[in-house]
Amino acid sequence: MRVQGAVLVVTGGGNGIGREVVLELLRRGARVAAVDLRADALAETAALAAAGERLSTHAVDVTDRMAVGTLPSQVVAAHGQVDGLLNVAGIIQQFVPFAELGYPEMERVLAVNLWGVLNTCHAFLPVLLERPRACIVNVSSMGGLAPVPGQTVYGASKAAVKLFSEGLYAETRGTGVAVTTVVPGGVATAIADNSGAAMPGQDERAGAMAARLTTAPDAARQIVDGVERGAFRVVVGGDAKGVDRLSRLAPRKAVELIASKMKALTAA
Repeated sequence: MRVQGAVLVVTGGGNGIGREVVLELLRRGARVAAVDLRADALAETAALAAAGERLSTHAVDVTDRMAVGTLPSQVVAAHGQVDGLLNVAGIIQQFVPFAELGYPEMERVLAVNLWGVLNTCHAFLPVLLERPRACIVNVSSMGGLAPVPGQTVYGASKAAVKLFSEGLYAETRGTGVAVTTVVPGGVATAIADNSGAAMPGQDERAGAMAARLTTAPDAARQIVDGVERGAFRVVVGGDAKGVDRLSRLAPRKAVELIASKMKALTAA
C-alpha cells in the first residue's frame, strides 16, 4: 500500500524500532498515531519528529483490552481515518533458563507480546476492513523461529505472533487488508533495559556482538519497505535470514547451533 497520505498506528512508538518506524513513516509522508505505555517516551518521539499535526501520541497499555478498544475512535478523531496497524511493541524476559523464571514475568511477557497484538488487531481489524487498502504488520522475532537460550518464553510468545499473523493473512485474503509478519534478528536497541531484563555482565557480552547487529533505523526502513510492497514476510538482518533458512531445512541443527553459539547469554 502507498504510505504517503496514509494514517498508520504504531505500537511501541516511544523507543527502539517502534520509534524509528514512526519517524520513517513520517519521512515518507504518512500520518501516524504513535502508541506507547510511557507518555514521556512518546513526547521524546514527537520532539524528534517535529511533524506537527501529522503525529498524534496515545499513552496506552496494549495489555489493557478496554483502553485498546478506544484507540480506533481516538485515531479517527485525530486523523479522520485509519489505514494500517504496525505492532512493534514488545519486551524480552530475563536471560535465565525457564526453570528459574517466575510466573509473574512469564505472564507479563505473554501479555505484552501476544495479547498486546491480539488486542490491537481485534480492535482495529473491523475498521481496516472498511478501507480500500490497509495493512496489519506484526513483529515476531528470530527467536520465534528457533530458540535462544534464556529466552524460551519470549520465543514462544513471538512464535505465537508469527502463526497468528499468518492465520490472519489467510483469513483476510480477498480483502483490502495486507498482513505482514516481520522477523527481526539482533537489532541494536535498549529492549533489555526497557523490559526490565538487563543483568550484570551482559553489557560486556552484548558489546562483543554489537558490530553484527542491525541498526534500529535500518530495521525500520526494511519494515516500511515491506508495508509498501505488501510483503507476506520481512526478515530483517543476516542472522535472521540464516536462522530462517536453517530452521526450515534442519530444525534440530538450528536449535543446537544457536544453543551452542548463544550459551554465554545465560552464563553467570
